[in-house]
Amino acid sequence: MMNTERPARPPSHLAIAGPTASGKTAAALAIARVHEVEIISVDSALVYRGMDIGTAKPSADELAAVPHHLINIRDPLQAYSAAEFVADAQALIADITARGKLPLLVGGTMLYFKALLEGLDPMPKADPATRAEIALQAAEQGWPALHAALAEVDPVTAKRLHPADSQRIARALEVYRLSGQPLSSFHTTKLAATHEDTTGAIALNDINYLANERLLISLEPQDRAWLHQRIAERFDAMLAAGFVDEVHTLRARGDLQADLPAMRCVGYRQAWQALDGLWPMSELRDRGICATRQLAKRQITWLRSMPERRVVACDAPDALDQVLALARDFVNASNKRQGQP
Repeated sequence: MMNTERPARPPSHLAIAGPTASGKTAAALAIARVHEVEIISVDSALVYRGMDIGTAKPSADELAAVPHHLINIRDPLQAYSAAEFVADAQALIADITARGKLPLLVGGTMLYFKALLEGLDPMPKADPATRAEIALQAAEQGWPALHAALAEVDPVTAKRLHPADSQRIARALEVYRLSGQPLSSFHTTKLAATHEDTTGAIALNDINYLANERLLISLEPQDRAWLHQRIAERFDAMLAAGFVDEVHTLRARGDLQADLPAMRCVGYRQAWQALDGLWPMSELRDRGICATRQLAKRQITWLRSMPERRVVACDAPDALDQVLALARDFVNASNKRQGQP
């Protein structure tokens, strides 16, 4: 049965979301220079130790400038789920708030944002037999065919997945076969589903709740070409900083495999495949940039399903000023509610 109860409201907090390379870290650090905040990372790749270059992890100086949480908390051999993130983030939000500071959530893992703000229904656990059946079917028919099959039973999920995204296609099919429900039905927007009026608009008390108790700033480009250029520049910088050597070091451990969640992160997957000889290393740059663009497209799709977000055009000349103004207004409103000057 679907869980339709509204999740518990986390204490007041500010959040910055956006696709990769949209300027989230710079915006967060700018806010931290003005307000007493602690940053909670909302990024499924930054949790891993030893994966610094390919994840564009904040530098040592940036990490030292303001307290950061949920970075370097897992070995790449370990998994980290959305449910674990929610538990960790809720505890951190409460602790940071209790110490008189503002929790600032920053990242691009949209499932984590959705899970924290809207809740996730319990999904079926992995079933080896079902996974083996899907893998065999993929070997016979190819992943594009399975993507088409997914589109018939779960068009919402299929629309946001690339036809070659074997990991997520397999999981979506597995969930459907085990539960009889599409994966998208578990990622429900409970806030809208349980608090809409007859016109489909969010009720007035929820608008006040969203405006006063949390603020989600979404950095979204007006011009995709601007974002694509930044993605290319960042990937080039990663390569120049020794990204391939970083992946060599991870492989040299001997206990990591290509199918681990950590090694399926964008960039790492392509580098691992190149080092496996699946295609020439000379293709790494183009393949890595292409995969990162696809990730950014999926992130923007997720963001557009969040009606409460306040959009700032990250390619606008005054984008940072807009972010700081929104943060200032939010902090002032929070202080006024708490009777502070």
